[in-house]
Amino acid sequence: MPIQTDAVIIGAGPVGLFQVFELGLLDLKAELVDSLPQVGGQCSELYPEKPIYDIPAYPVVGAQELIDRLMEQIEPFSPGIHLKQQVQRFEKRDDGRFTVVTTAGTAFDAGTVIIAAGLGSFLPRRLRAKGLDAIDPGLVHYKVTDRERFRGKRLLILGGGDSALDWTVDLADITESIDLIHRRPEYRGAPATVAKVKALAEAGKVREHQGLIMQVTSEGGTLQGLEIMDLEKNKQVIKGEEILVFWGLAPDLGPIADWSLDLEKKQIQVDTEKFQTSIEGVFAIGDINTYPGKKKLILSGFHEAALAAFAVQKHLHPDQRQFLQYTTTSPIMHKRLGVDGKTA
Repeated sequence: MPIQTDAVIIGAGPVGLFQVFELGLLDLKAELVDSLPQVGGQCSELYPEKPIYDIPAYPVVGAQELIDRLMEQIEPFSPGIHLKQQVQRFEKRDDGRFTVVTTAGTAFDAGTVIIAAGLGSFLPRRLRAKGLDAIDPGLVHYKVTDRERFRGKRLLILGGGDSALDWTVDLADITESIDLIHRRPEYRGAPATVAKVKALAEAGKVREHQGLIMQVTSEGGTLQGLEIMDLEKNKQVIKGEEILVFWGLAPDLGPIADWSLDLEKKQIQVDTEKFQTSIEGVFAIGDINTYPGKKKLILSGFHEAALAAFAVQKHLHPDQRQFLQYTTTSPIMHKRLGVDGKTA
């Protein structure tokens, strides 16, 4: 029998997890579906130890720690969690509800569908260079799962976005050296992080290089470094023992691209009142959606999840009057959260 639920949430990253919480506050049941073997999306899969600085009340929080806290927060609502499976069949029925079936055969009878799939199915852009096959593939990394591995190492970091710059700053104090290689002088990261990288470069803790990767140099299967061609077409070898590659992700919406949703450059168009898509009852939050002024921040996704929850409630119960209740003072909210009768 299909699992009956108020909402199927596609994507169990931080925004999808917070959507469970916001729905739960409104007494709405959610089921989570994700293609990865664990919850957490990019935070858990690609950069579990990455420090995040723009989550309210956390001066700094690790990506995996954020996921762990979100999981703790949604415990009172006991969502179903269905991992290592994609939505294979999606159909809006005549009664307005949705039939959703995954690649594992899990079937849902859902009142709404909320797409929180980040960039969709994502894979890091890989390093492809002459000589790469001659070295141990374990020396080339696309995420950091154990920062202590790089203690005392001569590290080569490739990229110019937030991940490359964040890890440059974070690892500068434990590595022997860091060479940051980007294809152009301008970085794409947050200005404050760029300033930190520049300060480390001035202090001699980081060396910056601009150019293209030409080949991997090695000796007896041991990585020696990377040959680059700089902006003046000169070639040089940057020595290093291990490589971190942060060239971003290759987005793929997968089956979602075939759902007849209005798309703009592989992103789902939504309104900014409900975060509803072009199909009534289907919502999209987080990095997968687009609207005027959209900013791809976890913080923005949390805001979208809150408003989408009220829209889902209105969609499911159009004749029911909506009330905004505060978790601080509402006995109903306290009961739903399992904190009724408790004192701080």
